[in-house]
Amino acid sequence: MATEVTTEFKAYASGSAQAIGQREELADIITQVDPTETPLHSAMKKGTRNAISFDWQVQELAAAGANAQNEGGAITSFAEMPTDRFQNHMQISRKAYAVSNTLDAVSTAGRAQESAYQAVQKSLEIRRDVEWTMLHDQVKSLSDPRKAGTLSSWITNTVLAADFTSGTHNGDGSTLSGAATDSGSDGIADAFAAATAEALSVAKIDTAMQAAFEDGGKPSMILLSPTQKKKFSDATESATGTVSNQINYTSPQEVTSVGAVSVYLSDFGGVEAVVDRYCPSDRAYLIDPEYVEFVTLPGRNFATEELSSDGDRVRGYAVCEWSMEVRGPKAHAALYSLST
Repeated sequence: MATEVTTEFKAYASGSAQAIGQREELADIITQVDPTETPLHSAMKKGTRNAISFDWQVQELAAAGANAQNEGGAITSFAEMPTDRFQNHMQISRKAYAVSNTLDAVSTAGRAQESAYQAVQKSLEIRRDVEWTMLHDQVKSLSDPRKAGTLSSWITNTVLAADFTSGTHNGDGSTLSGAATDSGSDGIADAFAAATAEALSVAKIDTAMQAAFEDGGKPSMILLSPTQKKKFSDATESATGTVSNQINYTSPQEVTSVGAVSVYLSDFGGVEAVVDRYCPSDRAYLIDPEYVEFVTLPGRNFATEELSSDGDRVRGYAVCEWSMEVRGPKAHAALYSLST
């Protein structure tokens, strides 16, 4: 009769019965939860400029009106329409990293080389910083560190903002003339904060769209924070009786969700609702991508550089020297002082 085996090697067991020599298992994938989407940056045109301050011109035509002239009449008056000249400045956004040569030499999971991996991560972080900056209040400045004038300093078609009785919204990337400011503020947020907060509504969106349309623009996207995106869906569905969240330009598709409106057809064109995690929750931007460009200096568009060695390590940084060319400030619109 065979002897019964009372012990056995196991992958996991207490005492001497546990097998020795098992290899560890570490997934060769690194999960990144933090979002890297930058909707505004992605939608903008891209270009380069060759100076830290750059200019562009915008031509406006005389207002349309009655134009009946006498036959053979003499011309006695002339009405020229000069161009408007705008300027913005380049801003430097940078993040650095340092990795020991030992860490670069050992085998690592999910990346071939730690220093190269860190360079990519720093570029992604800068992209998020740039998106955040473009959506928050900042006026152009040549004082060190230089700053680019962002959306709120350019857009003149505003809804629900203060009436600027204490100042004038220049719409040229500079500060509000005569507006009262708090210490460390640029004057934009202070002026808008004077308005009473109100809920986002279809009527307000229509008013903003109309203002931009009458000035020659045709916004095709509305940038919303997650909070305002929910309010946008509620407002457009209740106002229009929307049943589907899709507008199909090809063959009809089965409706799978009716909880969110992605495209709103206003009287002045369709506008796509885009959630931007970096958009402040007290506002919404209506953007015509044809009239705004993301510009960088040559070789400074999310570039990575290595620093000279100061020891047994690799040092480097990612950098972007960037700005915005808001070609037609009147082509866009913004809703401020929205309740959250």
